[in-house]
Amino acid sequence: MEKVAIFVDVQNIYYTTKQSYQRHFNYTAFWAQATAGREVVAAFAYAIDKGDSKQQGFQQVLRNIGFEVKLKPYIQRSDGSAKGDWDVGITLDAIDYAAKADVIILLSGDGDFDLLLNKARSVYGVTTEVYGVPALTAPSLIKSADRFIAISDKLLL
Repeated sequence: MEKVAIFVDVQNIYYTTKQSYQRHFNYTAFWAQATAGREVVAAFAYAIDKGDSKQQGFQQVLRNIGFEVKLKPYIQRSDGSAKGDWDVGITLDAIDYAAKADVIILLSGDGDFDLLLNKARSVYGVTTEVYGVPALTAPSLIKSADRFIAISDKLLL
C-alpha cells in the first residue's frame, strides 16, 4: 500500500478558495480523495492561533478528520500588518517524512515550496502532489509537482 504524508498550509487554502470561489475548502472530501487506498504516515494542518472559539472548533474538526494541527500564535506588528508564516515548519516536517512516505501531498499555492518538492523528489525519490486553486497557485509550484490537483467544486463546501 502506498504511504502518504500530507501537509496543509491552512491559511493559504482558506484565502485562495475564498478569493477564487467565495467558498470554504472541504477537508473531509479532500481526505477521502487523497487517502483512498493509501496508508497515511503523517497528516499535518498548519494554522495560526488567534484563540477564538470558531477557529478552535475548526481545528477540532481537522483533528477529527485525522490531522495533527500545528499552531503558531497570531502576531500583530506595530505597523498593523500580521505575521504567521509556516513555510519553514512545513518544509522541515516534509523533509523529515519524505524518507517514510512514497508520496508527499502539499496543499498550498505558495511558490516557495517548489524547492521543497524538487529536493524531496531528488533526495528521497518520493512522488509529489499539490492541491491548489489553479488561478492562485504559483506556476513554479505546479511545474515542480509530479501531479497538480486543481481545487474545484467537488473539494469545496
